Amino acid sequence: MSARWRNRITDRPHTVETLSMGLLLAFTLGGVILTRAVAVEEPVELWPGLALSVLACAALLRRRSRPLLVLLVTTGCVIAEGFLGYLLTPLLMGPMLVAQYTVSLRPDRRTTWSSALAAAAGIACTGFVVTDAHEWIIGLVNPAAWVLMAALFGSYVRVRREYAMARAEHAAQERDEEARRRVIHERMRIARELHDVVAHHLALANAQAGTAAHLARTHPDQAIVMIEKLPDVTASALRELKATVGLLRQETDAKELAPAPGLEQLPRLVETCASAGLDVTVTTEGRPHALTPGLNLTAYRIVQEALTNVTKHAATPSARVRLIYTPHYLTLTVTNDIGSRPASAADIHGRGRGFGLLGMRERALSAGGTFHAGPRPGGGFEVACSLPLPRSEESTS
Repeated sequence: MSARWRNRITDRPHTVETLSMGLLLAFTLGGVILTRAVAVEEPVELWPGLALSVLACAALLRRRSRPLLVLLVTTGCVIAEGFLGYLLTPLLMGPMLVAQYTVSLRPDRRTTWSSALAAAAGIACTGFVVTDAHEWIIGLVNPAAWVLMAALFGSYVRVRREYAMARAEHAAQERDEEARRRVIHERMRIARELHDVVAHHLALANAQAGTAAHLARTHPDQAIVMIEKLPDVTASALRELKATVGLLRQETDAKELAPAPGLEQLPRLVETCASAGLDVTVTTEGRPHALTPGLNLTAYRIVQEALTNVTKHAATPSARVRLIYTPHYLTLTVTNDIGSRPASAADIHGRGRGFGLLGMRERALSAGGTFHAGPRPGGGFEVACSLPLPRSEESTS
């Protein structure tokens, strides 16, 4: 059935009901006329059968509100027609079969099969009384089997509907769960981005301000230089924060957005750290690979957060960044020689108040890599992660 005709049937339920009842009445009256034509030796009265058929079809109009009562009326009409000598054919039993099918659609299975067995027993008793012994298969077994088949078919349709409803509810629950997971994931991603932007720049600004205050009395010229560089750090923080919040305020996805930061901006990050008094050395080993935007952002944020932790926790303002490219992995290592303050060790496992190491670990694991952070055997602190490199066709796409 095409969608056009399905929509027409859905939009015109009363018309469909009228046509269905008219067609059923025609089949039932045909069963009465067929009995009249077949019964040549013992002709039966035509009008009682027609009246009972019309009454049974008229009772079907209330089958949805009073299904058991309608089944009782239609069964009584069929039994009366059987005692009048009519052949209990599927045509004649049409209203009763429809009523039994309607009862079987109800969720109460006990009522369904109790009514079906009662109706089949009534039809069987009628056939047993009015049919000769050699015709019991036609007059007794066959009508009762049609009743049970109608009940079985109605039960099958009911089960299919219940299954479809259960699948629809399960699909709706899965969609809700997936939407909830996406929201949580997006919130975590936004939290990581905001933490990386704000924590990094504020840590550098705090370091610059503290250094300037320390040098104000002994070396005022150096303090002035340090203070002059402070607006650059805060301006950079405001730009990244504005870009991040600006994406959240957009109602639709924009086609032209500012590119996300990546390892190509690592020299600028080193300059920003140098303005805060942090000496950063960057070394690259192996042939650099083209990175996907997501992996490039992950690598940059891990280096940025690691340098932020050095600025906040390290005893000496120096750090080394190593980028090691292999055919399948990019290994990032950020180390400082002198040990960090002991309180930062709790952050390694995400139990401290800070979220820097936890955010770096989540970024590395989300990219399919590994992450490690902890004190070095010879002193100092090290952050190391290994990120899987994309295949050539992925990096060029």
